[in-house]
Amino acid sequence: MLGLSGRKGCGWMRLYLSSFAMGNQPQELVSLSRGGARAAVIVNAADLKDPMGREASVRLQVDTLGALGFDAEEMDLRRYFGRSRALSRAISRFDLVWVRGGNLFLLRRAFRLSGFDEVLEHLLGEDAVAYGGYSAGACVLSPSLRGMELVDDPAQVPEGYEAGTVWDGLGLLPYMIAPHYKSEHPESPRIDELVRYFIDNHMLFRALRDGEAIVVDGDRESVVS
Repeated sequence: MLGLSGRKGCGWMRLYLSSFAMGNQPQELVSLSRGGARAAVIVNAADLKDPMGREASVRLQVDTLGALGFDAEEMDLRRYFGRSRALSRAISRFDLVWVRGGNLFLLRRAFRLSGFDEVLEHLLGEDAVAYGGYSAGACVLSPSLRGMELVDDPAQVPEGYEAGTVWDGLGLLPYMIAPHYKSEHPESPRIDELVRYFIDNHMLFRALRDGEAIVVDGDRESVVS
């Protein structure tokens, strides 16, 4: 078991944080949903893609969750920029939030501009929803985004987004996450640099190989592979 000392206090969280895609144990995600079948899919980390590429990303996530028994649909955070109350109402009907990987800094901007960072903390604190995500979707829960510029470009700002980098993570975890570690992923060599950065700067972190996932259910935490 992994200790949760230092985690931001927000109740009994249910998290499935994968290095890549669903990982090797997607049944753990199903278990965390406690029988709830409604899943909101967030792919805003892929907003730099062209419309066809982005739609393909949405369809892949929806279909993959559908194969696990979820009734999934996209929740595009861009529709809720400056409308956090509307987002809170819209997201409350879901049992699971699933967040795709991509550009971490872009995803963090989307969380901030829509108010999803605060909405999510409230929902997790009330144990009203389970959260799952991979790569950037997992890393965004960390205390900080420092060092992640070695992997993702913080300066990429698509239409509809405000400029300026958000360097703080959601702080729902007491450590950083280094996904794709020692894996056959295009970003794996840069993850080696990231791990060295974490070590050199005395930052607590967990490195995940593709196929692995961190599972949090209240005060219990483990890595499954």
